[in-house]
Formats: sequence, structure tokens, C-alpha cells
Amino acid sequence: MSLIDEIFSQPAVLREAMRAEYAHIERIAARLRDADVRFLFIAARGTSDNAALYAKYLFGACNGLPVALAAPSLFTIYRQPPRVEGALVIGISQSGQSPDIVSVLEEGRRQGAPTLAITNAPDSPLAQAADFVIDVHAGAELAVAATKSYTAQLLAVAMLSVALEGSAERLEVLRSVPDRVAEILERAETIEPMAARYRYMEQCVILGRGYNYATAFEWALKMKELTYTVAQPYSSADFRHGPIAVVERGFPVMAVAPHGAVFDDLLALLRELAEERRAELVVVSDEEAALATATTPLPMPAVPEWVSPLMSIIPAQLFTFSLTVARGLDTERPRGLRKVTRTR
Repeated sequence: MSLIDEIFSQPAVLREAMRAEYAHIERIAARLRDADVRFLFIAARGTSDNAALYAKYLFGACNGLPVALAAPSLFTIYRQPPRVEGALVIGISQSGQSPDIVSVLEEGRRQGAPTLAITNAPDSPLAQAADFVIDVHAGAELAVAATKSYTAQLLAVAMLSVALEGSAERLEVLRSVPDRVAEILERAETIEPMAARYRYMEQCVILGRGYNYATAFEWALKMKELTYTVAQPYSSADFRHGPIAVVERGFPVMAVAPHGAVFDDLLALLRELAEERRAELVVVSDEEAALATATTPLPMPAVPEWVSPLMSIIPAQLFTFSLTVARGLDTERPRGLRKVTRTR
């Protein structure tokens, strides 16, 4: 299966994950409520780390649980792990193979904390180190650049959040996600000619905030991996604190700006970039006002903000794939990369 096949398989992957895993996640949530979890401690690398960044906002806003993102080197190289009393220790990994992520769960278990693996490999070392395992059901992902495993991880995180809260309303929103993703993919052919405009681009910034701060990081990672563009992600708030100085006429700025609590802030920034600095804007949004600021608008369906990262990354994946093709680069084998990376 090629990268574009994997991008297009996402509605089916998400439907299967909901069907196969939600009842299991409800049982995990019941056990965790009995464990009196007071915060989450998450270890991940690469694309999975971006899923963890989404979890930071989701569990904080929807479940009232603080989220700490682990520094795995403290567990492996420094051998000075922090105390995790009161935490649910989570490892997120597509392959479940990276020793440093496994070591965080092993130490969490040694300290008596409940441990959870979110992985596409339920027989992996990470899963074996965990008390609980959520299989993301992405199936074999052969392309080096992760796409369907990323959205499947986001869905797993969202399912756990919904199950912990016990919200029937939020569960119905999750059940609609595969159809909304399919709607975006139906418009894929419109993105190809727009992406070709940027085939000589060497650098850009990518903006997001709140739940979609994670989307900015994931889009930037895909741009680096596949198109070799120096793509730097920022919160729109952090961007104003200095980095905005790099923007001049024609400078490419990409933004993820669906409606929600942070929309007005992002819209004000996009208008400033377009009108005052004459930036070249690529905007993913469900709001006409944001899309109107863009040279290259990438629309998405309107959904509640907390679930929007599952949709907003899809136009970004399609844009990045199309740009890779326009540059004549190999979409399946980015230079110097392997599918499984084992770090210590």
C-alpha cells in the first residue's frame, strides 16, 4: 500500500477502530477511575509525540486532568526518572519498539503507577510493559511517513477522553469523524494543482493554537520528511513574540484555523499577515473569513473544536503529498529515514 493509499484508507481505519476498540476502552476507563488518576504522564516520539500534544489539550480541557510530556532521556541516559505517583503513565508509539518509550512505562510500573500503551502493535515491547493496551487498528503502515496511524492515535486518545467522561454527546461526535474525513478526501483532486504552486519553496512557518497546535507540529513534520522544506511550527501566540519578524512579502505561512475558542486570535493574525505583511497564506479552516485571507484555501467540515485535529490534518496530508509529487521526490522512501526508529 502506497502513501496515498494509506491517506485514503483513513475513513475505514477510523471506523474499524471505533467498532473494535471503544467497548474495551470503556472497561479501561472504569479501571482507571478506580485507580484515582490525578494526571497523565505521556512518553512519545515523532508523530506520536504530536498525538501526545493533542492529548495535553484534550484531557486538560475535557477531563480536568493535567498532562505532562515525558523526557525519556531522564529514564535512559541520565537514569534519574521523576516520581510519577498519582499518574497514569502512557506510551504512544506506532511500532511499540523504541526502547526509551518502553523504559518510561517500565519505570512507571516499578513505581506502582498504572501504565497504558497506545500502539499499532499490540504484541510489541511497549504493549508488554503496560497494564492496559489500546490497539489503534491502523493495520500495516508501509509508507515511512505516518498518516493513518497518526489519525488512529488521535482517535484512541479521544476515545479514552470520552470514555473517562462518560459523555454520550461527545461519543456521537466521534462516531461522525470517519464520514467527515471521507468528505475531505472527496475533494483531494482540487489540492494537487494548488500545492504545485509551492514546488520551489525552501522554508515556511506553520501556525496553530489550542487543540490544533498539534496539527501545526504534525504538518511541519510531514513537510520536513517528504518535501525537505524547512517548516517551523508555532503557536500563533508564540509567533507574535519575535518569529513574526521573518515574514515579508511572499513569505509562505501555513495555518490551521478552524472555528473555536482560539479562532478570533488566529483570524486577526492571518489578516495582519495578509494585509500588512503580504505573506503567502495557505489556510486550513471551516470558516469563510479565514479561508478568504488565503492565497491557497483548504476547506474542512465544521466540527466541535476538540475533535477538529482529526479533520484538519487531512488537507495538510494531501497538500504535502501533492507537493512531494510536484517536486519529483519519492513519496515512499524519504531520504535517510526508516519506518521504525529505535532511540535510547
